[in-house]
Amino acid sequence: MIFLVVILGVFLDRVAKNWALTTLKGGPDIEVIKNFFTFQYLENRGAAFGIFQGKVILLTLVTIIVLLGVVYYLIKNKPKSKLLKISFAFIISGAIGNLYDRIVHNYVIDFIMLHYKEQYYFPTFNVADILVVFGTILLAIYILKEGEV
Repeated sequence: MIFLVVILGVFLDRVAKNWALTTLKGGPDIEVIKNFFTFQYLENRGAAFGIFQGKVILLTLVTIIVLLGVVYYLIKNKPKSKLLKISFAFIISGAIGNLYDRIVHNYVIDFIMLHYKEQYYFPTFNVADILVVFGTILLAIYILKEGEV
């Protein structure tokens, strides 16, 4: 089950980023909801919220270490909880999606922009980021429910 979720997550991320590369890069932004939701191509050479700009090697190594840690945990502990397995599968698939970008492009392709008019802009993100955040939320729910990992 974990393997299928990871494959599907990585696939969705690649399809979305390929669309962004072929449709948005060098082209106009696509405003989906006026003053709120726009597709805009961005090459992120850092991490979340633009931190660690230009630290591609560091971010690549950290991602690999986290991935290895999660996989080791799954192999060693063989968790029975479907919620825990799915949360880790989402985190793994998102991490692989952004790791692929860092290795192949030297940056992460971001293209989803949420904003309020011209007053507030949430940092641009991608499908892999959504997977990591959703997986982390599921992990937090599991921890709160079960009290352990």
